[in-house]
Amino acid sequence: MPSDDFWKGFGSASLLRAVADALTALPQPSERIAVALSGGTDSAMLAVHAAILARRRKLTLHCFHVHHGLQEPAAQWQAHVHDLAHWLQIPCHSMLVRVDMSAGVGMEAAARDARYEALRSMAVQTDVEHILLAHHRNDQAETVMLRLLRGSGPTGLAAMAPTMKRHGMTYLRPWLDIDRVAILEQASQFFTVSGWAPVDDPSNVNDKYTRAAVRERLVPALNERWPGWQRNVVRHARQSAQVQEVLDEVAAQDFAGLSPTDNAGSFALAGWRQLSQARQALVLRYWLALHGLRMPTDARLQDVMRQLRGLHAMGHDRQMQVKHGAVWIRCVQGRVLLDIDPTGPVFLSTENSNVEKR
Repeated sequence: MPSDDFWKGFGSASLLRAVADALTALPQPSERIAVALSGGTDSAMLAVHAAILARRRKLTLHCFHVHHGLQEPAAQWQAHVHDLAHWLQIPCHSMLVRVDMSAGVGMEAAARDARYEALRSMAVQTDVEHILLAHHRNDQAETVMLRLLRGSGPTGLAAMAPTMKRHGMTYLRPWLDIDRVAILEQASQFFTVSGWAPVDDPSNVNDKYTRAAVRERLVPALNERWPGWQRNVVRHARQSAQVQEVLDEVAAQDFAGLSPTDNAGSFALAGWRQLSQARQALVLRYWLALHGLRMPTDARLQDVMRQLRGLHAMGHDRQMQVKHGAVWIRCVQGRVLLDIDPTGPVFLSTENSNVEKR
């Protein structure tokens, strides 16, 4: 168990300040927060620094671990994560999920969708609305590169936002301006204090996965030729986010004219078809983002738009349905709507025995 000296003196001032600033920036103060804890270096150090901050500010902190079952040692990772939470004296919850590959979105995207649904479920169980994610500057730079290679367009290059709404939850990424070197330094110091070491997920360096391929093949070449390139790319992401904000304002105005304010789940097909093609695309992306859904590829978006334009104005000639992640995009009686896939993860609630259960 940590000593009083640990709680008083451990932790990076810049990492702690970044977490504190993210919480302070919330419109409404939050006294119950959670950390998405995979057991890797980044999320573990976020849990450590969040625990220190929670103790100082008298906040209630939970750890959420998602067990994908995709790696053979996943069960050991789950136990290892709970060991860390036990050492930090905070409750930890785990959820076993089934990664649904039927949508044809690829393993990485399917696992990400399952992970966010699991985090939402655990948050509901524990009455938490704000979840901390450990993405850092290097992750952000990789994401921009991936978006660029996938042809995501200028707004897609905004990459990950510091604050994100998804299915009623608020996700905070306080370390997007933090270089991973600082996190690794803290992990080394924490091992000296606690004897706890992060897990090593082999998929992070397996270049059959797209992000790992960028990390293992492209990033080393960029590091050698353009040292510090991540900082420039992350600045580009911030500028793209500003462009996105302006376009979102336009899309919000257009969408408001297509949907009653109490029913953002659907919009009028006839009104949508009166917009220019560029604004039609903006409305569709805005609508999907409004519901916390991932952005479609350009090819998928164009296909959805083509099908919508091919429908009868009132949507009576045939029933349209396009699978997008865990939802279906449908058109019924002249309104384009989302139909949620009822398949969900299995909840395995576990807490440290030294913490009173709710």
